[in-house]
Amino acid sequence: MKIFSPDCGEEYPLDTREWTCVRCGGFLEIEGVPEFNPARIEKNNASLWRYRAMLPLLTGAEPVTLGEGWTPLIAVEIGGREIFCKLDFLMPSGSFKDRGTTVLVSALKALKIDNFVEDSSGNAAASLAAYSARAGLHAQIFVPAHASPMKLAQVQVYGARLRPIEGAREKSSEASQHAVVHEGAYYASHFYNPFAIYGMCTTAWEIWEQLGSRAPDNLVLPVGHGSNFVGMYRGFSALRQRGLIEKMPRLFAVQAANVAPLARAFERGEPDATEAEPGKTIAEGIASRKPVHSAEVLRGVRETGGAVVAVSEQEIKSARETIARKGIFVEPTSATAVAALEKIADRLRDRAVTVTSLTGSGLKSQ
Repeated sequence: MKIFSPDCGEEYPLDTREWTCVRCGGFLEIEGVPEFNPARIEKNNASLWRYRAMLPLLTGAEPVTLGEGWTPLIAVEIGGREIFCKLDFLMPSGSFKDRGTTVLVSALKALKIDNFVEDSSGNAAASLAAYSARAGLHAQIFVPAHASPMKLAQVQVYGARLRPIEGAREKSSEASQHAVVHEGAYYASHFYNPFAIYGMCTTAWEIWEQLGSRAPDNLVLPVGHGSNFVGMYRGFSALRQRGLIEKMPRLFAVQAANVAPLARAFERGEPDATEAEPGKTIAEGIASRKPVHSAEVLRGVRETGGAVVAVSEQEIKSARETIARKGIFVEPTSATAVAALEKIADRLRDRAVTVTSLTGSGLKSQ
């Protein structure tokens, strides 16, 4: 395996400190990852590592795992319609981020990298702190000073070095990237790192298995920088390429109306999102003013006949209460996906299989 730029072909070692291509500025990917093969699924492994043969783990390396993945997919009646909820908040650290982190930290340990940094509004920070502790490694994590106190406390209890940064979410990214450039640290970014993205693909594969080897008709999920969306899009694309599904699910990306650069770009027919004005939202996990994966998200939405949906603060609060009355306690960011269901109700056919991705535990927020 090797790291390369699919845009210009530039190659890098697996342990490169670059997070984008120095020649063209494009994303870096991993070359040499096996294609999806259902015959190689480890059926007796009730974690996402049942797909180990399809993940970028070095030969002989052992996964750094806390049993993440294979989360429940349950039917819930919402608005008079049966919806399937993928309970990805039931992860070891309380969020879907564990999917990317287990693959990333497994790779870092195999590559003998111990000095790494991350920036996050909370969930990715907590996830990296947890898996670093599991692996016996040390992480330095830059977070917005205004992030949820519960999430910051979670980072600290795992033993990671917490670096609160004042100002907008983007300031944390700038600080962590400064550490990479000037301190030689490895950037363990949950939205730039290609190892992490492969972990996100496993959600699509689990949903496919849990639905009886079929794709849902519709998939609705919260989107900030877009790593979860990209993982779903690529995961289902891998299934389609192997002829395991007839068509892609329609992908619906959901944003908080107060910070909705993707929704604005979608409405205008633009191929990429421009930076949004600063705004506040209770859905802090998706408050990304300039989503890193915006171009791929918009392409995926349009290719599958989906949409980008923006929901108000009141709609988010109401949706959180609605899903809680079904026994499911999620953070406001996750509730955006539930809030979007009413807005796209006229696009959901009777008897269509619709899946919502519930990404973060309600225990992480007020």
